[in-house]
Amino acid sequence: MAKSLLIKDTTVSERAQIVREALGADSDCEGVDLSDMYDDYIYGIKELADINREFSEKHAGDILAGELTKPSGCTIH
Repeated sequence: MAKSLLIKDTTVSERAQIVREALGADSDCEGVDLSDMYDDYIYGIKELADINREFSEKHAGDILAGELTKPSGCTIH
């Protein structure tokens, strides 16, 4: 069984590692570190699911399936 990713079940350092592993080494958007988006998770403010849902709601339709470059200039590596 996989370890829970919930804030209550992880430490700050574990959450930082989870984000690093999920994003990989090359996660940038015009020089902005995308891991900043997950600071609220790392520091125990918001769950991953909430951050991802909010991002999806805000950017719904911005990225087409199979696209490697978002219209905003962000790249997915």
